[in-house]
Amino acid sequence: MSRGDAAARRLYAWEDRVVALLDRSVVPFAQMQALVDHVWAAEGLRWPPRMRPRKATRGVLATGSRLAIEAPESLPSWVLLHEIAHALADAGEGDTAGHGPDFVGLYVGLLVRHARMDGAMLAASLAEAGIAWNPAARPVLVGD
Repeated sequence: MSRGDAAARRLYAWEDRVVALLDRSVVPFAQMQALVDHVWAAEGLRWPPRMRPRKATRGVLATGSRLAIEAPESLPSWVLLHEIAHALADAGEGDTAGHGPDFVGLYVGLLVRHARMDGAMLAASLAEAGIAWNPAARPVLVGD
């Protein structure tokens, strides 16, 4: 994940203030593919993205797209869910919907379903942070 544009910076600040405090679990790289596969299947999709190793840099910890999620030796589980949300938002050409309302809606859904976070609390904290999100967002490749 990159600390690039203003929408991304607002979302990352919200994650640091809210999400990171609620989920302190860490996933080792050896277990990441199983988690990706589980989330993908739970969303009703086939052919999940493949995990690929990458070295974390100062600006980018991990990246996610329809075909691959690149991550270091371990990640907080909420960061992996963030990258899975990018993969869910990618129509297959690298267009991962940035960090806009559809992406945030997909991500919040993953946090609720897979990290057992309270949806109402997340919605309230997003509103307080001024982050728009689409609670009806669906994976781009539903039925793939």
